[in-house]
Amino acid sequence: MPEFRTIGVIAKPKDHRAASTLKQVTKLLLQKRSAGSLQDILVSEENADVDSILQNGIQWASPATLAEHCQIVIVIGGDGTLLSAARSLAGNHVPILGINQGRLGFLVETAPEKMEEAIDAAIEGRCKVEDRLILSTRIRSPGNEISEPRLAINDVVIRNLGSIRMLEFETWSADEFISRHRADGLIVSTPTGSTAYALSSGGPIIHPDVSALSLVPICPHTLTDRPVVVPSSKIIRIIPKSNSSDGATITCDGQIGMPVHMDDEVEITPLPNLLKLLHTQDYSYFGVLRDKLLWGRGAGFDVNRS
Repeated sequence: MPEFRTIGVIAKPKDHRAASTLKQVTKLLLQKRSAGSLQDILVSEENADVDSILQNGIQWASPATLAEHCQIVIVIGGDGTLLSAARSLAGNHVPILGINQGRLGFLVETAPEKMEEAIDAAIEGRCKVEDRLILSTRIRSPGNEISEPRLAINDVVIRNLGSIRMLEFETWSADEFISRHRADGLIVSTPTGSTAYALSSGGPIIHPDVSALSLVPICPHTLTDRPVVVPSSKIIRIIPKSNSSDGATITCDGQIGMPVHMDDEVEITPLPNLLKLLHTQDYSYFGVLRDKLLWGRGAGFDVNRS
């Protein structure tokens, strides 16, 4: 059995359902601690408003402390909460177990009523470990000034800030020119993000085991400007060419924004570190798709067929 000395917990801040589940999770972990299964329990300082959980054996912790000291982190909330947590833990190979208190829950698929079983499996080393790509994005100016990198689990999106104006831009795979586009923007999606914004924009669903990215134009001016799947091993470069006073913006997972200007180069590369998601043994990626996307719901279909 692997030794887990420290387990961290991150819950969606200021959410009463997540707070209620947080109290249940810390109670379970304290029982595990009393039984000798673990030593320390660290809870994100962003959940400090749930002060009733603070007792002997539980400590508040910053994202950096969680990343440095935890062998597992339990995330309570929706996919957005997990995306934010995953970016803060990205450099430390910390596995994440998600408990769903959101809406769809493609990433946090464990229901609260099954969390005790899932936590037991995680502590005892009985979980499946699934690797997911993480993207690093930086902006290089024409004067060769380079921005601080920003991370994305789902996608990197470039959009024109002018709501009624199209953006003109070039795309490159390493040094190979792909095309020049006129569109509302472009989504560069990981397999994880292929069921998010990219899917609603007409992109393909990509299995997490496939090391690839999809480039999905948003409302392109030319109907033949279709989504393209490219190897994730090559740097993706996007160069805005619109001479517009509105400017453009880059967003990572819809949560982090950066301004981008004409002839800047947006460079997108995969991190060598992978996001590690923990799942119980009965987890099925296609089962999640059937459940969340309502596949096979017609008369006579058995959606649980094995």
